[in-house]
This record gives sequence, C-alpha cells and structure tokens, in this order.
Amino acid sequence: MTDLRGVPFEGLEIGQVVETPARTVTEADIVLFAGLSGDYNPLHTDAEYAKTTLFGERIAHGLLGLAIASGLAWRTGFLEGTAEALTGMEWKFRAPIRIGDTIRLRIEVKQKKPVLRLGGGFVTFAATLLNQRDEVVQKGTWTLLIRSGSGGDAEE
Repeated sequence: MTDLRGVPFEGLEIGQVVETPARTVTEADIVLFAGLSGDYNPLHTDAEYAKTTLFGERIAHGLLGLAIASGLAWRTGFLEGTAEALTGMEWKFRAPIRIGDTIRLRIEVKQKKPVLRLGGGFVTFAATLLNQRDEVVQKGTWTLLIRSGSGGDAEE
C-alpha cells in the first residue's frame, strides 16, 4: 500500500502488512488506565506488592496493551474513513508489558469476505503487538467491517 489513508475494502490484499509507529508505555499510562477502567489491581498499581509477584515489578494492564494496540492501528491512517465496525476479536496475552517498554503493532490482512448489502466486507487482520526486543507481548485476530471505495461494488 502506498497511500495508507482510508484504504477501502478493495484496496486491501491478503498478505499485506502494515507496521505502526512505536509508543513507549509510561507509569502515567498505567495510572490513567486504572482510573478510567476502575481496575486497581495491585499488580499494576502497588510497587511493593508487585515486587512479590513473578514479574518483580508493576506491569501494564493487559487491556491497556490492547487499547494501545488499537490506537496504534488507527495512527497508521489505513482505517481512516473506511472502518465501519469492529465485529470480532480473538486476543492472547503472551508476555508482560513493563513500564518503559516501547511497543508497536504489526497488522497483516489474513482474510476478506465481501458483503454487498453492507457496502463493503469483512476483513480479518492478524495483529501482533511487539516490544522493543521484538518479543510478542500480545497477538490475535481482529475482524472489521470495511467500507467499499466503489460505492458498494463488493460481491456477496
């Protein structure tokens, strides 16, 4: 893909890969997410408690990693104006995201299903969240309804 702004259903090809910019996870991110979500698990919010866990320190909420992954995908621009709905997701939490980790998302188009009556089709993406050491911290599939760029020329 040369222009990543608002890629329509027809412009997405099986096997295409988009990699997002990276973002460093901060202590502020964790504190703000705890407040927003109401999840004050001491693994994320209590440094002394976290020292006694298998991680040895506070780590980011798993769902914070997923939320950041979603934002990173949006920053690429390829969903801008064409993503109509997130319709399904399968997600695995593989490794902790630590304060100071810099994460990025690799997205690959895995499957497409045109649906004329919806004006586009369903696209399944393999999404892999990686840290600065190229370790997979989270991964899974996202299925989105993507708008057609040709006014509904997708097939049933």
